[in-house]
Amino acid sequence: MEQKSFRGNEPAKIDDKGRLKIPNAHRAVFQNCEYGSEVYVTSLTGESVLVYPMPVWLEKEAKLRKAPPSHPAVRKFIERVSYFGQVAEIDSQGRLLIQPRLRESARINGPVAVLGNLDHLVLWNDENIGARVKSPLTTEDEVALSGFEL
Repeated sequence: MEQKSFRGNEPAKIDDKGRLKIPNAHRAVFQNCEYGSEVYVTSLTGESVLVYPMPVWLEKEAKLRKAPPSHPAVRKFIERVSYFGQVAEIDSQGRLLIQPRLRESARINGPVAVLGNLDHLVLWNDENIGARVKSPLTTEDEVALSGFEL
């Protein structure tokens, strides 16, 4: 079965040069969806790293262009994804260089969790994501999710 969405947790490692070897399950999505090797690597908070296939990121940019650039939330979003952001290329061996500012901010050196998030990947420091997923879903979360008929 051909996988068309990024899903699951695939453990990986950032090497001494700051490169992530993208796990095979996630590399298959890049190939199956014909995304190409260019990606946009960014973050909203600096706690994790977001890796968007370039076609997916370009769709986000198109939606952003329709939003009023003077809106405070739009400005905040653009400032953050630009501050942490960088266009990058997945090399022929499936490695992706993560810029130093983002590696330091997200504390990703050595082992990382590479989480599929449907149309993009999220990289987390193992300890940070472990602590984050231990907090339970609240009643408010469950109510909100029920509205999506999941």
